[in-house]
Amino acid sequence: MKQFSVPMSLVDYIPVILFLLGGRIIGKDLKNKMSRVSYIIFATGFQLVVIAGAFKATYKLLYALGVGEFSWMSNQFFTNQALGFLLAGVGLMMYVLKPKAYSFLPTMALVGLMIIGVAAMDAALCYLANKMKKRNALVCFIVSFFLVLGMGYLSSKDFDQAFMNWVAQIVNIGGQGLFYLGVRILDKAGLKNL
Repeated sequence: MKQFSVPMSLVDYIPVILFLLGGRIIGKDLKNKMSRVSYIIFATGFQLVVIAGAFKATYKLLYALGVGEFSWMSNQFFTNQALGFLLAGVGLMMYVLKPKAYSFLPTMALVGLMIIGVAAMDAALCYLANKMKKRNALVCFIVSFFLVLGMGYLSSKDFDQAFMNWVAQIVNIGGQGLFYLGVRILDKAGLKNL
């Protein structure tokens, strides 16, 4: 049994409020100085951190009051907080660094996040395809993953040329088409009832 008291739960809101106030000041002071992209990245990350902390504190309060066990409010904390701090940091670094010095930073950071997310998603889908003995879906997800990696590489290229746009579109359609095909195979094989 967890040992959360109402006073402890209320105190857990203090760092959330302090971070909220500090982040709002940063956002207000720098909004007109930051590029639109850097501000959006910072604000999104900042909000994720606040929401993560507020949900965790609310979870403790509801538990202490005997309202119920809302474990999802606690379980989301580290994921949202980590992603939030990363985004807020990238947004501020984009402001602090000279535009030419950081032009690769947001793209590379976001490509890194994309790769991690896609790898996790495709690994889970490969696991399900293997469990359902649907090797064709497994192959679809593996090839789709590598095509999405190719999109990450292509995102660092110059898209002013029509040729590069066509290459990217073909690779993207291939990757997403294989993803869709793999999902359809699992759906028809009874994923809903697994």
